[in-house]
Amino acid sequence: MSGKDAFYSSLQQNLETLKEQGLFKPERVLASRQGAEVQGADGRTLINMCANNYLGLSGEEATVQAAIAATEEFGYGLSSVRFICGTQTVHKRLEKAIADFLGTEDTILYAAAFDANGGVFEPLFDENDAIISDALNHASIIDGIRLCKAARFRYAHNDMDDLEKQLQAAADKRHKIIVTDGCFSMDGTIAQLDKIVALAEKYGALTMIDECHASGFMGKTGRGTHEHHNVLGKIDIITGTLGKALGGAMGGFTSGRKEVIEMLRQKSRPYLFSNSLAPSIAGASLAVLERLSRSTELRDRLHENTAYFRHHIEALGFTIKPGTHPVVPVMLFDAKIAQQFAARMYELGVLLSGFFYPVVPMGQARVRVQLSAAHTREQLDRVLAAFAQTGRELGVLKN
Repeated sequence: MSGKDAFYSSLQQNLETLKEQGLFKPERVLASRQGAEVQGADGRTLINMCANNYLGLSGEEATVQAAIAATEEFGYGLSSVRFICGTQTVHKRLEKAIADFLGTEDTILYAAAFDANGGVFEPLFDENDAIISDALNHASIIDGIRLCKAARFRYAHNDMDDLEKQLQAAADKRHKIIVTDGCFSMDGTIAQLDKIVALAEKYGALTMIDECHASGFMGKTGRGTHEHHNVLGKIDIITGTLGKALGGAMGGFTSGRKEVIEMLRQKSRPYLFSNSLAPSIAGASLAVLERLSRSTELRDRLHENTAYFRHHIEALGFTIKPGTHPVVPVMLFDAKIAQQFAARMYELGVLLSGFFYPVVPMGQARVRVQLSAAHTREQLDRVLAAFAQTGRELGVLKN
């Protein structure tokens, strides 16, 4: 067998192994807009419980019309990067709106939040510095840190005692930055930012949070995890996405002090070498931020739905990760059962996904439910009924 044939044969064997182990991840194809209900490619209508559409804005007509209006005014795309001829007034307006919303001085836009995290560390830190990262931080943060020459320290997930130990271990470094997800997408854990900020102040460290699963709905007015923990103005760098609660398309950002943002504009490779964010996304995201600045209605409805679902899913006898976040991990522990559970729920008209190693730790397989402001109480009751039926059939209920 030639080298090329051996390569493809190896890939095929690895894929077959994933399927045999129940670790192969199928894609669900939709034939409709994103929403609380979606239409599958097979024509079935499904209640969607696995999108990051926290505020229900992804398929909402107002969001769509804002994107259309921006496209009509600014065109389909820029065919350029930002520093050449790819910056439009809609980009600058959105950057200012994000900074105003988050309580920072300035913001830089990226094609994706993965790029924001991938491009933030290398321009700001070098071998004289230290990055202290939560063990369960998002893959984009991990990859971004790998691209940087700074010393790497990792603290046990959400463990403030271990964080302090790592700060002490990094004492000889010039600059130190603590990096954490604001809200962790697999467990729904909310980082202890008040304690993190206190430790940062004690040891002279900077702080950075990834707000992809927080911007728009965490905190009293939806500003994020830093508002939730009353540390507005005390976080040095905030990264986030426009692809979840803030409209649901794509695009990311980094927000912070003007000096930080200007250095990223000069040296952040994903910014310098990627096309500008599409005007339709920038315009729609701007409209979303303007709406969220006027009212907390969607945020309030989301948290009501979250509290309702969390209470009733536990009452059925399921094990869930505790918390208040609209990410609700329903723990099944076995990868194959998680896949079977998701497949059966699909048959019952509910769209959700099973998660297992390496996305989550070995033995921590689950189906992850994500609540939305768009879900009605009737839809949630139908989902709970499907959970009860599937749980009985697969023998996973505690009751």
